[in-house]
Amino acid sequence: MDTNLTKNPSLLAWLDEKVAFLKPAEIVWIDGSKEQIDALKAEAVKTGEMVKLNDELLPDCYLHRTAENDVARVEDRTLICTTLEKDAGPTNHWMDPAECHKMLDEIAAGSYEGRTMYIIPYSMGPVGSKFSKIGIEITDSIYVVLNMNIMTRVGKAVLDCLGDSDDWVRGMHCKCDVDPEKRWIVQFPEENSIVSVNSAYGGNVLLGKKCFALRIASYLGKNEGWQAEHMLILGLTKPGEETKYICAAFPSACGKTNLAMLIPPEGYLRKGYKVECVGDDISWIRKGPDGRLYAINPENGFFGVAPGTNEKSNPNALAATKKGTIFTNVCHNLDNNTVWWEGLDKNPPTNAIDWKGNPWNGAVDESKGAHPNSRFTAPAVNCPCLSPEFENPDGVPISAIVFGGRRAKLTPLVYQSKDWNHGVFVGSIMGSETTAAATGAVGVVRRDPMAMLPFCGYNMGDYWKHWIEIGETLDPEKAPKIFNVNWFRKDDEGNFLWPGFGDNLRVLDWIIDRCEGKVDAQDTAIGYIPYAKDINLEGLDMTVEQLDAILDVDKAAWEEELKGVDELYAKFGDTLPEELAGKLAQVRADLEK
Repeated sequence: MDTNLTKNPSLLAWLDEKVAFLKPAEIVWIDGSKEQIDALKAEAVKTGEMVKLNDELLPDCYLHRTAENDVARVEDRTLICTTLEKDAGPTNHWMDPAECHKMLDEIAAGSYEGRTMYIIPYSMGPVGSKFSKIGIEITDSIYVVLNMNIMTRVGKAVLDCLGDSDDWVRGMHCKCDVDPEKRWIVQFPEENSIVSVNSAYGGNVLLGKKCFALRIASYLGKNEGWQAEHMLILGLTKPGEETKYICAAFPSACGKTNLAMLIPPEGYLRKGYKVECVGDDISWIRKGPDGRLYAINPENGFFGVAPGTNEKSNPNALAATKKGTIFTNVCHNLDNNTVWWEGLDKNPPTNAIDWKGNPWNGAVDESKGAHPNSRFTAPAVNCPCLSPEFENPDGVPISAIVFGGRRAKLTPLVYQSKDWNHGVFVGSIMGSETTAAATGAVGVVRRDPMAMLPFCGYNMGDYWKHWIEIGETLDPEKAPKIFNVNWFRKDDEGNFLWPGFGDNLRVLDWIIDRCEGKVDAQDTAIGYIPYAKDINLEGLDMTVEQLDAILDVDKAAWEEELKGVDELYAKFGDTLPEELAGKLAQVRADLEK
């Protein structure tokens, strides 16, 4: 294959093979130039793949609809293909790599006939940073090109940085017939490669996102001594002090993006507190020359859930969508050629087209205008609270790691682990309660260790071991302190006991105080719990006694909880690190006391 953009032998050989296999009618290298991207947008509008929105109200913004059968990630069709099944572990779907390649080849062969192959060179992380990794995605979808151009750093600079190196992730996406029966999202960690067929939905086809940045990167991190985690990164600046950085992991529907872009309560703002967003979804973490852990956000944009995002819940995320954004599966307001979704405001459009492409009147139609998993792909640079450290190639130093879930009764508002390995234990037992209204089964705990259950690219027992090994390399004085939070405690009537949203800053404030040794805490069986007097309630309609009630540790409830942990750990057999079995036994013994 002739190209002026690169002479990289491994890349050109791979592309020659793929061209012969997929048989594209045309080949286009994505160089990242504004001219090329603008031309692709115009082409997508011409073919009807995208709709150009009101350029005065939403400059350079577009709407796209996926097939109705293709609206979310497909965990049951997401495979980790390792030579040995045990290396994929009990929580991943596994297939023998040779068998899987044969299956995928039969599906994808010749699937680019009459279509254009787009070659996307992209960097996860700032181009040239020692944290960063390079990928090449081939795709037959302009939508994928335009989204990858927002979510990652794309273009010629990436190829210049790659040079002749063979250290790059191979990614092949084929839209095929968007057939859900033949839809597969496959990671081959040992081959540094990803194949996605029969989907055109973001999370399945933007291969830089979960496929590379978590599944492949977690495997690379295990082998290379770093970590890829499903964590936001935020900077908290207290008045007159230097900024402290926190990484935090939450399962879906626990307010992760809201926390990443938090606006401090009025009283805190007046004093000069500031929260800045480094990332809302993924952290790559490495040890720096000073022995501390540093993190970067490998992404360059936000792929956010639209419904529920509004001026009150997350004004910063909403502001990020105001220009250069691609909206997927939201409602199209024909009166002003803008977009709408449930939870945006109380005024649904009456002259609109819903996410399926049908006429929709929000005043009378009972169906939803936007799909519940509809999305916006917005450039990070649009975010009003974006950290000035966002592009720092050396990352930001991490003071605290926070785990969280949605638990109505069990988990206190916040507690601190007793040491690094205990923190790994706390992360490993993470879970959120389901609300299954249809069956009335509320409060079923779905375990999601470190919020990585769908995203860990290898055996999770080995992943926990990797966390423990990282801890062994750290000076305890410099290691981040590890915490657990739960914004979702409820009373017996089902009312939330903590206000959440911006007021979560009050808890982060205490966390940083603990990291700096400024406040004491109560030693309990599960970890260190705040004294209620040390959490600032100023401006809140809440008493110290009420706060105490959401900081309690219910012995019987925790003993019951540990039975669920036994079940989780039993799945891992001899790959469960003995350190975690030890921590489980210790917590049990401490509860007995």
